[in-house]
Amino acid sequence: MSDNQKIFRVGLCVSGGIAAYKAIEVLRGLQKAGCEVQVCMTRHATEFIQPLTFRALTDKYVLVDDYAPDNPDPIAHINFSQNIDLLLVVPATANVIAKFANGIADDFLTSTYLASTAPVLIAPAMNTTMWFQPATQRNIAQLKNDGVHFVEPVSGRLACETVGTGKLEDVENIVSKVLSLKSQVSTGNNLPETLDLKPETLDLLGEKILITTGGTREAIDPVRFISNHSSGKMGFAIAEAAAKRGAEVTVVVGAVSVDPPENVKIINAVSAQKMHGSVMQNLSDATIYIGAAAVADYRPKNVSDNKIKKNDESMTIELERTTDILSEVSKNRHNGLLVVGFAAETNDVIDYARGKMERKNLDMIVANDVTRKGAGFGSDENQATIITRENAVELPLISKMELANKILDEIISLRNK
Repeated sequence: MSDNQKIFRVGLCVSGGIAAYKAIEVLRGLQKAGCEVQVCMTRHATEFIQPLTFRALTDKYVLVDDYAPDNPDPIAHINFSQNIDLLLVVPATANVIAKFANGIADDFLTSTYLASTAPVLIAPAMNTTMWFQPATQRNIAQLKNDGVHFVEPVSGRLACETVGTGKLEDVENIVSKVLSLKSQVSTGNNLPETLDLKPETLDLLGEKILITTGGTREAIDPVRFISNHSSGKMGFAIAEAAAKRGAEVTVVVGAVSVDPPENVKIINAVSAQKMHGSVMQNLSDATIYIGAAAVADYRPKNVSDNKIKKNDESMTIELERTTDILSEVSKNRHNGLLVVGFAAETNDVIDYARGKMERKNLDMIVANDVTRKGAGFGSDENQATIITRENAVELPLISKMELANKILDEIISLRNK
């Protein structure tokens, strides 16, 4: 076997949290990708899952204690740490993170961390309050400064029945992070000094973001309505990305074709009138407003109480203007509120978007041509130009999640100014 084909060796360290069982799935994913895995565990981890499980899957002794009578290697923490290409901790508890950050080595796992020269990748999992504690965030900042890399936890329903950030990242994404590192390795022993594993940041902590998304439905009669092709994907992507970056997010949702993220507050409002009412009711608490919904400009002036029968060859419906939610938000803005709009156009996109931004006194607008292939309603990708009063940033066709983060980056830039 040539140097370029050497097996990538992962030291999988399992600490004592309820997510310990997911380390089994991580192990299997790494093995399927051709990695060699050896496992160590903390004593508390063995209360959630037995070492025998990992031993059966790896055919290797699972290290818990250097001094265990059955341990074949009396200096295992040295030999274990020096014979791996990556030290991977799944899950990492707040306690283990604190020990790593402060140089404490009171068990096999923490001793191995101090003795290892391999890159370290940590996947935390813990209660939301523990994750956001200043002490935990200080410890994480210290470890990042030391060169440790993180697979940040995600938001969702936790074991304690609360909903928030602290859930272990999906197994597939953890394995993907490891493999992205493996692909950079030129030999089995030489690793890059810098890993291309950009962690999520919490740069939106303290912000309360109110978002509208989806289309609205304007009733003609109890059966029929006027609507549009909006799926809600873009607004939900912004909501999910903002929550991951620490914001408190409320989404006023119209008619959508996708499920909302779990980590945000949802308010259902299908018609333009109901959406307007929900937005104005929640506006005073918001620090950022993002109008990503495709709100109907007109609605039937008279709505029939009964289904309209098919009698004539044609039918005329008189329409009236709906309330312009974005303009109302801008007119009623309080100190510090940033107002962001969207402009979905089919021609003269930039000019129309700039005009809309000026008329409605917006801080920023996101313009996109819905006629472009791959960038229209319902697509998983989008191509847009982010416009502020000072500049315009034209973006290529990218995923809606990538665009969401680009939009949030520009909002943070506005906030800093």
